[in-house]
Amino acid sequence: MLGAIIGDIVGSPYEFSYNRMNMSGIPFWNRDCRFTDDTVMTLAVADALMRSIDEEVDFRQEAVKSMRRFALRYPAAGYGGRFSMWVVEDDPQPYGSWGNGSAMRVSSVGWAFESLEETERMAAASADVTHNHPEGIKGAQATAAAIFLARTGNTKEQIKAYIEERFGYDLGFTIEQIRPEYSYDVSCQGSVPQSIVAFLEAQDYEQTVKLAISLGGDTDTMACIGGSIAEAFWGVPEEIALEGRKHLDPFLNGVLDRWSEWLAKRRA
Repeated sequence: MLGAIIGDIVGSPYEFSYNRMNMSGIPFWNRDCRFTDDTVMTLAVADALMRSIDEEVDFRQEAVKSMRRFALRYPAAGYGGRFSMWVVEDDPQPYGSWGNGSAMRVSSVGWAFESLEETERMAAASADVTHNHPEGIKGAQATAAAIFLARTGNTKEQIKAYIEERFGYDLGFTIEQIRPEYSYDVSCQGSVPQSIVAFLEAQDYEQTVKLAISLGGDTDTMACIGGSIAEAFWGVPEEIALEGRKHLDPFLNGVLDRWSEWLAKRRA
Protein backbone atom coordinates (compact mmCIF):
# COMPACT_ATOMS: atom_id res chain seq x y z
CA MET A 1 0.00 0.00 0.00
CA LEU A 2 2.94 2.34 0.62
CA GLY A 3 3.75 2.02 -3.08
CA ALA A 4 0.43 3.61 -3.96
CA ILE A 5 0.90 6.40 -1.45
CA ILE A 6 4.41 7.29 -2.63
CA GLY A 7 3.23 7.25 -6.24
CA ASP A 8 0.57 9.78 -5.29
CA ILE A 9 3.06 12.00 -3.47
CA VAL A 10 5.69 11.92 -6.22
CA GLY A 11 3.13 12.48 -8.96
CA SER A 12 1.37 15.36 -7.21
CA PRO A 13 3.49 18.29 -8.51
CA TYR A 14 2.79 17.35 -12.12
CA GLU A 15 -1.00 17.04 -12.02
CA PHE A 16 -2.82 19.49 -14.30
CA SER A 17 0.49 20.41 -15.95
CA TYR A 18 -0.61 18.81 -19.23
CA ASN A 19 3.08 18.29 -19.96
CA ARG A 20 4.28 15.06 -21.50
CA MET A 21 7.87 14.59 -20.43
CA ASN A 22 10.87 12.34 -20.40
CA MET A 23 11.29 11.65 -16.70
CA SER A 24 14.61 9.83 -16.99
CA GLY A 25 16.68 12.84 -15.96
CA ILE A 26 14.21 14.32 -13.47
CA PRO A 27 14.78 13.73 -9.73
CA PHE A 28 12.31 11.35 -8.11
CA TRP A 29 11.48 13.80 -5.31
CA ASN A 30 10.30 17.35 -5.94
CA ARG A 31 10.12 20.07 -3.31
CA ASP A 32 6.41 20.45 -4.14
CA CYS A 33 5.57 16.81 -3.43
CA ARG A 34 2.57 16.32 -1.14
CA PHE A 35 -0.05 13.72 -0.42
CA THR A 36 -3.46 14.17 -2.03
CA ASP A 37 -6.91 12.65 -1.82
CA ASP A 38 -5.45 9.46 -3.32
CA THR A 39 -3.41 8.85 -0.18
CA VAL A 40 -6.24 9.85 2.14
CA MET A 41 -8.72 7.53 0.47
CA THR A 42 -6.24 4.67 0.17
CA LEU A 43 -5.76 4.75 3.92
CA ALA A 44 -9.49 5.23 4.54
CA VAL A 45 -10.28 2.04 2.63
CA ALA A 46 -7.56 0.18 4.52
CA ASP A 47 -9.01 1.44 7.80
CA ALA A 48 -12.47 0.20 6.80
CA LEU A 49 -11.12 -3.13 5.60
CA MET A 50 -9.33 -3.85 8.86
CA ARG A 51 -12.34 -2.95 10.95
CA SER A 52 -14.81 -4.90 8.85
CA ILE A 53 -12.73 -8.06 9.06
CA ASP A 54 -11.79 -7.74 12.73
CA GLU A 55 -15.29 -6.85 13.89
CA GLU A 56 -17.13 -8.94 11.27
CA VAL A 57 -19.21 -6.02 10.07
CA ASP A 58 -20.27 -4.94 6.58
CA PHE A 59 -17.32 -3.62 4.57
CA ARG A 60 -19.41 -1.27 2.45
CA GLN A 61 -20.85 0.46 5.49
CA GLU A 62 -17.42 0.77 7.06
CA ALA A 63 -15.98 2.12 3.81
CA VAL A 64 -18.59 4.87 3.72
CA LYS A 65 -17.86 5.78 7.33
CA SER A 66 -14.09 5.81 6.94
CA MET A 67 -14.03 7.63 3.62
CA ARG A 68 -16.27 10.38 4.94
CA ARG A 69 -14.38 10.66 8.22
CA PHE A 70 -10.98 10.85 6.54
CA ALA A 71 -12.22 13.32 3.91
CA LEU A 72 -13.58 15.63 6.59
CA ARG A 73 -10.27 15.42 8.43
CA TYR A 74 -8.42 16.44 5.23
CA PRO A 75 -10.92 18.66 3.38
CA ALA A 76 -8.31 20.31 1.12
CA ALA A 77 -6.72 17.13 -0.24
CA GLY A 78 -8.13 17.67 -3.73
CA TYR A 79 -11.34 15.67 -4.04
CA GLY A 80 -13.56 15.75 -7.09
CA GLY A 81 -16.69 17.86 -6.92
CA ARG A 82 -19.18 15.01 -6.87
CA PHE A 83 -17.25 13.14 -4.21
CA SER A 84 -17.09 16.27 -2.07
CA MET A 85 -20.87 16.48 -2.21
CA TRP A 86 -21.17 12.77 -1.33
CA VAL A 87 -19.04 13.27 1.77
CA VAL A 88 -21.50 15.72 3.36
CA GLU A 89 -24.80 14.20 2.22
CA ASP A 90 -27.22 12.97 4.90
CA ASP A 91 -27.68 9.66 3.14
CA PRO A 92 -24.73 9.18 0.76
CA GLN A 93 -25.50 6.95 -2.20
CA PRO A 94 -23.42 5.73 -5.16
CA TYR A 95 -23.46 8.20 -8.02
CA GLY A 96 -22.51 6.17 -11.06
CA SER A 97 -18.93 7.36 -11.41
CA TRP A 98 -16.49 5.72 -13.81
CA GLY A 99 -13.62 7.84 -12.50
CA ASN A 100 -10.25 6.46 -11.50
CA GLY A 101 -10.87 7.24 -7.83
CA SER A 102 -12.08 3.67 -7.43
CA ALA A 103 -8.74 2.31 -8.66
CA MET A 104 -6.44 4.65 -6.76
CA ARG A 105 -7.90 3.72 -3.34
CA VAL A 106 -8.11 -0.07 -3.71
CA SER A 107 -4.54 -1.22 -3.05
CA SER A 108 -5.19 -2.60 0.45
CA VAL A 109 -7.72 -5.02 -1.02
CA GLY A 110 -5.03 -6.44 -3.28
CA TRP A 111 -3.00 -7.42 -0.22
CA ALA A 112 -5.64 -8.59 2.23
CA PHE A 113 -7.04 -11.79 0.72
CA GLU A 114 -5.73 -15.18 -0.29
CA SER A 115 -7.80 -15.78 -3.41
CA LEU A 116 -8.22 -13.83 -6.60
CA GLU A 117 -11.99 -14.29 -6.46
CA GLU A 118 -12.27 -12.75 -2.99
CA THR A 119 -9.91 -9.95 -4.00
CA GLU A 120 -12.07 -9.01 -6.97
CA ARG A 121 -15.29 -9.28 -4.97
CA MET A 122 -14.02 -6.95 -2.28
CA ALA A 123 -12.51 -4.59 -4.83
CA ALA A 124 -15.97 -4.22 -6.34
CA ALA A 125 -17.38 -3.53 -2.89
CA SER A 126 -14.77 -0.84 -2.26
CA ALA A 127 -15.72 0.85 -5.52
CA ASP A 128 -19.48 0.68 -5.62
CA VAL A 129 -20.16 2.82 -2.56
CA THR A 130 -19.47 5.72 -4.95
CA HIS A 131 -18.18 4.42 -8.29
CA ASN A 132 -20.90 1.93 -9.17
CA HIS A 133 -20.61 2.41 -12.93
CA PRO A 134 -19.33 -0.84 -14.53
CA GLU A 135 -16.14 0.93 -15.63
CA GLY A 136 -15.53 2.24 -12.12
CA ILE A 137 -15.91 -1.23 -10.68
CA LYS A 138 -13.77 -2.78 -13.41
CA GLY A 139 -10.95 -0.32 -12.79
CA ALA A 140 -10.85 -1.18 -9.10
CA GLN A 141 -11.02 -4.92 -9.76
CA ALA A 142 -8.29 -4.82 -12.41
CA THR A 143 -5.95 -2.87 -10.13
CA ALA A 144 -6.55 -5.13 -7.13
CA ALA A 145 -6.19 -8.23 -9.29
CA ALA A 146 -2.89 -7.00 -10.70
CA ILE A 147 -1.61 -6.38 -7.15
CA PHE A 148 -2.72 -9.85 -6.04
CA LEU A 149 -1.08 -11.50 -9.04
CA ALA A 150 2.11 -9.48 -8.62
CA ARG A 151 2.50 -10.38 -4.95
CA THR A 152 1.78 -14.07 -5.48
CA GLY A 153 4.62 -14.78 -7.87
CA ASN A 154 3.10 -14.30 -11.30
CA THR A 155 5.20 -12.97 -14.16
CA LYS A 156 4.46 -9.75 -15.99
CA GLU A 157 3.33 -11.80 -18.98
CA GLN A 158 0.86 -13.70 -16.81
CA ILE A 159 -0.44 -10.51 -15.23
CA LYS A 160 -0.89 -8.86 -18.63
CA ALA A 161 -2.69 -11.88 -20.08
CA TYR A 162 -5.08 -12.12 -17.14
CA ILE A 163 -5.98 -8.43 -17.11
CA GLU A 164 -6.59 -8.39 -20.86
CA GLU A 165 -8.73 -11.52 -20.85
CA ARG A 166 -10.63 -10.89 -17.62
CA PHE A 167 -11.30 -7.18 -18.00
CA GLY A 168 -10.96 -6.53 -21.72
CA TYR A 169 -8.29 -3.86 -21.34
CA ASP A 170 -5.95 -3.47 -24.31
CA LEU A 171 -2.43 -3.47 -22.90
CA GLY A 172 -0.72 -3.92 -26.25
CA PHE A 173 0.90 -0.50 -26.47
CA THR A 174 3.93 1.23 -25.06
CA ILE A 175 4.15 4.42 -23.04
CA GLU A 176 6.34 5.96 -25.73
CA GLN A 177 3.73 5.22 -28.39
CA ILE A 178 0.87 6.93 -26.59
CA ARG A 179 2.76 9.76 -24.86
CA PRO A 180 2.61 12.29 -27.76
CA GLU A 181 -1.18 12.21 -27.97
CA TYR A 182 -2.17 11.29 -24.44
CA SER A 183 -4.25 13.87 -22.60
CA TYR A 184 -5.62 14.36 -19.11
CA ASP A 185 -8.16 11.60 -18.46
CA VAL A 186 -9.69 10.80 -15.07
CA SER A 187 -11.78 7.86 -16.28
CA CYS A 188 -10.83 4.34 -15.30
CA GLN A 189 -10.89 3.26 -18.92
CA GLY A 190 -8.57 6.11 -19.90
CA SER A 191 -6.02 5.82 -17.10
CA VAL A 192 -5.97 2.37 -15.49
CA PRO A 193 -4.64 0.50 -18.57
CA GLN A 194 -1.96 3.16 -19.01
CA SER A 195 -0.93 2.83 -15.37
CA ILE A 196 -0.70 -0.94 -15.69
CA VAL A 197 1.43 -0.63 -18.82
CA ALA A 198 3.79 1.71 -16.95
CA PHE A 199 4.37 -1.16 -14.52
CA LEU A 200 4.70 -3.75 -17.29
CA GLU A 201 7.38 -1.70 -19.07
CA ALA A 202 9.37 -0.73 -15.99
CA GLN A 203 12.36 -2.46 -14.48
CA ASP A 204 11.71 -1.39 -10.89
CA TYR A 205 9.42 0.59 -8.61
CA GLU A 206 10.97 3.99 -9.30
CA GLN A 207 10.79 3.60 -13.06
CA THR A 208 7.12 2.58 -12.87
CA VAL A 209 6.23 5.82 -11.11
CA LYS A 210 8.28 7.91 -13.51
CA LEU A 211 6.74 6.26 -16.59
CA ALA A 212 3.23 6.88 -15.28
CA ILE A 213 4.04 10.53 -14.59
CA SER A 214 5.64 10.93 -18.00
CA LEU A 215 2.26 10.71 -19.72
CA GLY A 216 1.37 14.07 -18.19
CA GLY A 217 -2.22 13.17 -17.39
CA ASP A 218 -3.73 12.61 -13.95
CA THR A 219 -0.19 12.08 -12.75
CA ASP A 220 -0.69 11.54 -9.04
CA THR A 221 -3.45 8.98 -9.55
CA MET A 222 -1.70 7.13 -12.37
CA ALA A 223 1.54 6.95 -10.37
CA CYS A 224 -0.54 5.78 -7.40
CA ILE A 225 -2.11 2.95 -9.42
CA GLY A 226 1.11 1.94 -11.15
CA GLY A 227 3.05 2.24 -7.91
CA SER A 228 0.61 0.01 -6.07
CA ILE A 229 1.28 -2.83 -8.53
CA ALA A 230 5.03 -2.18 -8.67
CA GLU A 231 5.28 -2.45 -4.88
CA ALA A 232 3.62 -5.87 -4.98
CA PHE A 233 6.06 -7.03 -7.66
CA TRP A 234 9.38 -5.51 -6.51
CA GLY A 235 8.74 -3.86 -3.17
CA VAL A 236 9.59 -0.24 -2.40
CA PRO A 237 13.28 0.59 -1.87
CA GLU A 238 13.97 1.44 1.74
CA GLU A 239 15.30 4.92 1.06
CA ILE A 240 12.21 5.79 -0.99
CA ALA A 241 9.93 4.37 1.70
CA LEU A 242 11.61 6.43 4.41
CA GLU A 243 11.40 9.63 2.39
CA GLY A 244 7.77 8.95 1.52
CA ARG A 245 6.86 8.57 5.17
CA LYS A 246 8.22 12.07 5.84
CA HIS A 247 5.43 13.50 3.68
CA LEU A 248 2.70 12.01 5.88
CA ASP A 249 1.45 13.47 9.14
CA PRO A 250 1.29 11.44 12.39
CA PHE A 251 -2.32 10.38 11.86
CA LEU A 252 -1.74 8.96 8.38
CA ASN A 253 1.54 7.35 9.40
CA GLY A 254 -0.33 5.81 12.30
CA VAL A 255 -2.91 4.23 10.00
CA LEU A 256 -0.11 2.91 7.80
CA ASP A 257 1.67 1.43 10.83
CA ARG A 258 -1.55 -0.19 11.99
CA TRP A 259 -2.07 -1.64 8.52
CA SER A 260 1.43 -3.14 8.43
CA GLU A 261 0.94 -4.76 11.84
CA TRP A 262 -2.53 -6.01 10.94
CA LEU A 263 -1.38 -7.54 7.66
CA ALA A 264 1.57 -9.26 9.32
CA LYS A 265 -0.75 -10.85 11.91
CA ARG A 266 -3.19 -11.89 9.17
CA ARG A 267 -0.38 -13.69 7.33
CA ALA A 268 1.09 -15.31 10.45
